[in-house]
Amino acid sequence: MRILITAGPTREPIDPVRYISNRSSGRMGYALASAAASRGHRVVLISGPVALAEPPGVRVVQVTTAREMQAAVRLWFDRSDALIMAAAVADWRVRAVSRQKLKKRSGTPVLRLVRNPDILKGAGRCKAGRLVVGFAAETSRVIAEARRKLADKRLDLMVANDVSRADSGFDVDTNQATLLGIDGSIERLPLMTKRALAKRIVERVEQLRQSRQSRRGALTARCRRQSR
Repeated sequence: MRILITAGPTREPIDPVRYISNRSSGRMGYALASAAASRGHRVVLISGPVALAEPPGVRVVQVTTAREMQAAVRLWFDRSDALIMAAAVADWRVRAVSRQKLKKRSGTPVLRLVRNPDILKGAGRCKAGRLVVGFAAETSRVIAEARRKLADKRLDLMVANDVSRADSGFDVDTNQATLLGIDGSIERLPLMTKRALAKRIVERVEQLRQSRQSRRGALTARCRRQSR
């Protein structure tokens, strides 16, 4: 398969020195890229700013802002069979970025924020047969929020995890996730390394791809029989 993966945070500038971002380290997305490449898939990794070594056998596209990540996803999505959106994209950006460093002596600045594009939702609405996997990093009502996003964004699979836990989510090497399928399936996974979770997610994507191809093959065979 040709698998497109996003990883890490985005940075939304305030001025030439400061920016809005989040705690994502990129470890989950990089682990996914490594797992997919090790299983023989062709992988493109769109990465926000992280302090991680590039995975071997993976094409890495570096971006900084949400809009840069959106442009990169649009470019590579059409050439992919699956998208795994592990990046933590900033929800907002500053409406007007200052060209000069903001000075404390000028007083406390008021930042006007505007929404960033929902890259995952855009991909889900234009997937045209491609598989789209999202991540729901939540601190409350984790499964309920993941289900809502799964349906709203028209995804095939959602990976939900509680990032308020000390051993799961950001800045750690472990994660405890629940995989929610569009068919209503729920797979609650135990605490494991992000490398192990990445392998499980890639295996699930492979199963979804195989199942979809089998259904298409059965439909094609049935149509051929009916046309005789």
